[in-house]
Amino acid sequence: MNQDEFSFLGNLDIETIEALYRDFQKDPGLVDESWQQFFRGFEFAKHDFREQMASETLDKEFKVLNLIDGYRKRGHLFTKTNPVRTRRKYFPTLDLENYGLGEEDLGIVFHAGKEIGIGPAPLSEILKHLQQTYAETVGTEYMFIRSPEKLKWLSSRMESSRNITNYSSEHKKEIFMHLKQAVGFEKFIHKKFVGQKRFSLEGAEVLIPALIATIEKGSSMNVREFMIGMAHRGRLNVLANVLQKPYENIFKEFEADEFEEGISLGDVKYHLGYVNDVKTLSGKTVRLNLAPNPSHLEAVSPVIQGLSRARIDHKYEGDFCSLVPILIHGDAAIASQGVVYEVIQMYDLPGYKTGGTIHFIINNQVGFTTNYKDARSSTYCTDIGKVTKSPIFHVNGDEVESLLHTVEMAMEYRQRYATDVFIDILCYRKYGHNEGDEPRFTQPLLYKAIAKHPNTRDIYAEYLVEKGIYNNEQILEFEKDYDDILEGKLEAAKLLKKVYIQRFLKDDWKGFKYASLSDFSKHIDTGVTRDKLLKVADQINQLPADKNFIKKIRRLVADRKKAVEENRLDWALGELLAYGTLLTEGYPVRISGQDSVRGTFSHRHAGFVIEDTDQQYIPLKNLDDAKAPFEIYNSPLSEYGVLGFEYGYALAVPNGLTIWEAQFGDFNNVAQVIFDQYISSAEEKWGLMNGIVAFLPHGFEGQGPEHSSARIERFLNMAARNNMHIVNCTTPANLFHILRKHLHANYRTPLIIFTPKSLLRHPKCVSTLEEFESDTFQEVIDDPDVDVNEVRRVVYCSGKIYYELLERKEEFKARDLALVRIEQLHPFPIEEVRKINKKYKNNLLSLWVQEEPGNMGPWRHIQQEMAEIIPEPVTRQASGSPATGLTKVHLMGQEEIIQKVFRKCDCDLKHIYCGLQCVVGSSRKEILKQHQYFQKN
Repeated sequence: MNQDEFSFLGNLDIETIEALYRDFQKDPGLVDESWQQFFRGFEFAKHDFREQMASETLDKEFKVLNLIDGYRKRGHLFTKTNPVRTRRKYFPTLDLENYGLGEEDLGIVFHAGKEIGIGPAPLSEILKHLQQTYAETVGTEYMFIRSPEKLKWLSSRMESSRNITNYSSEHKKEIFMHLKQAVGFEKFIHKKFVGQKRFSLEGAEVLIPALIATIEKGSSMNVREFMIGMAHRGRLNVLANVLQKPYENIFKEFEADEFEEGISLGDVKYHLGYVNDVKTLSGKTVRLNLAPNPSHLEAVSPVIQGLSRARIDHKYEGDFCSLVPILIHGDAAIASQGVVYEVIQMYDLPGYKTGGTIHFIINNQVGFTTNYKDARSSTYCTDIGKVTKSPIFHVNGDEVESLLHTVEMAMEYRQRYATDVFIDILCYRKYGHNEGDEPRFTQPLLYKAIAKHPNTRDIYAEYLVEKGIYNNEQILEFEKDYDDILEGKLEAAKLLKKVYIQRFLKDDWKGFKYASLSDFSKHIDTGVTRDKLLKVADQINQLPADKNFIKKIRRLVADRKKAVEENRLDWALGELLAYGTLLTEGYPVRISGQDSVRGTFSHRHAGFVIEDTDQQYIPLKNLDDAKAPFEIYNSPLSEYGVLGFEYGYALAVPNGLTIWEAQFGDFNNVAQVIFDQYISSAEEKWGLMNGIVAFLPHGFEGQGPEHSSARIERFLNMAARNNMHIVNCTTPANLFHILRKHLHANYRTPLIIFTPKSLLRHPKCVSTLEEFESDTFQEVIDDPDVDVNEVRRVVYCSGKIYYELLERKEEFKARDLALVRIEQLHPFPIEEVRKINKKYKNNLLSLWVQEEPGNMGPWRHIQQEMAEIIPEPVTRQASGSPATGLTKVHLMGQEEIIQKVFRKCDCDLKHIYCGLQCVVGSSRKEILKQHQYFQKN
């Protein structure tokens, strides 16, 4: 039978045809001639016909399943999510014809309806269901996720609700109240502080109810704390209407002349942080933290992750469900700032995971003046979320209920699967980049549309009036009442004398003071008894008997034991003993950086890999007397993101030793934003103390321009007002004591340590147990091997160059030359230097010697700090590149520096070594004149 000849059958299925056939058998006169002809053939061919009909029905079932799959995968391309722009066109579309279906199929019942949870249903119902779920005001990207369980959860959660939540009238009133505050706050400031920058939220006010919904939903799922990071846009609104910062404090920031005591410079109002405990509608208390941040977009993102992980580790005992990080991005920033990728790559790493972050994107569709088409190559600004297989939702910023439904679903997913979720709020920016900027210079068409577009409060108010929940008079009354409240707060602000800046996490920092200059030179006893030193040394130099290790590891441990026995402790032992003794005193220790477990230069070996496994044995995790945890991680190949993370971690654990180690010191420049905007300046801007420690390997050893200099000069250029503690230790004992002093002090400042490379195994770079027992950190180390009254030259230096100078001094037996090591570069220990300078009363010449070029290294800093002593510089020639790439050229340069210090002169004076004038070829007359001046004075 050829079914095409019987088009009159329409869309009847085989069961219906067979029922009609049975009726025909009873009474052939019931049907017309066409049916009679059909049934006469049907009697002989019904088996073939059934198979053909079944085959065609099955084929269409698959086509409907493909349609469902198409909506799940590509429905987001055809949504109504842009409130002020027409969406770009994408092909192929989701039209039925593109799936082998047509309008004639709309009435057919398909079992494929079961796939979306509605059971067998006509294609028209299936299509309507798909459009409501995937192609209305919420677009979803999730089909790239590789976990069948996650895919099933997301599809079921969305398709069962059609991405719609039927909120009660009371809930709708609550939503309107938040929109009223969000919109009213911006309008009030715009009216009262004309022309002042505030980076308003107008066009994206829906963020406020979205954040509150996140908090409410989270609290119902046992979230006790949120850690929020955001840029400047909308920050004042979030502070006022989410974190409940007093309105009068915000208003005062617009017109004040002075900060409260303790804040020397302060910052603009839209960079400030805040912490508050707020009550949810259900009566639960939730802590909200909004971290301070600089203008550098996304710089706060890694800081938030570090803060969150620290709180999870130390307050919530590793429970990732108790704290949720929230990051609020701009569309241009999330698409283009590289640190975003660095942070997202951390999300599931053992040392950095935080249990998933909720990402909100305020998608203004423009970055400053740059159109979104010029700002990225990707379809969406959120495409980076696909790297970690995180679900991505695109929501119309005018549709507040759709956004709240999405937020609730995102929180459920995060708590269930501990992964990131991205919520892209498509909205607009009412004004230019700031309120004084003219956006029509660059986006005239867009801003014509924006000028005519109503705000979200008014859109939602109109909807509530239509629903009979409010009337227009009530809406106007609500707006006036809120405006009156703000007027009262403005009057209260005028009574305040100074701007109050709340200390971020102030409760965690009780007991710590801001450092004064005298604090750095105060004696703090950091020595440890020999018994404890030996006990810790024994335990860190033990390998479990029941585990196998390669021969080189066993030899390494044996060598360390021998070094302790011989009382010659190298850099690694000094460092590990510092950690071990701090752990026994209750100070947690965390270290992270590229290759930090072993150490870039294979010195640390904090963990030993068990042979034929991927497991590690970490001795410092197994100390008998440890009262705090030890954590060490090899970081991803990132500087900016990881340093930002560790800065945040240290901020939340003031009583811990948190260390970031650069693979090579000069790699710190990839993290320059964190050094500039946080480490060096956060105390002056926001009153933040922080005890982060940075290990920056430094030393000129012929390894080329990129592996020699940690750029000491840059750190000293940033150093002022005790903002950083900068040291360049030359002995294992001094490293031991500075790390311990850092924790034993009652203040916290970032500690920058320029660590060695070749000195890690230098035979003279060792310390005795006595130095660990009795000493404290030495800011300056004088020369013990001199005839004080015979010293004619005092050579000041810092770091590795000391050992090269020492070798030549010992070769010449030059006891009339003193080598003085400046171990602390900032705050500069001028009193110690003065004492030493006075001690050498017969000195004729002071030198500053460094291996760095003259425009780099400490010299310019030393020139300023030691101006009263006037040391002559001995350096490499000034250059743009730090070092040569040729070993022989390096060695020639190094030898030239040494020779300038020790070269014999041919003058008539009795001492062996003469002044720098001899070295540079001054005349005999000039030399003698200079010497006579020194002798008289």
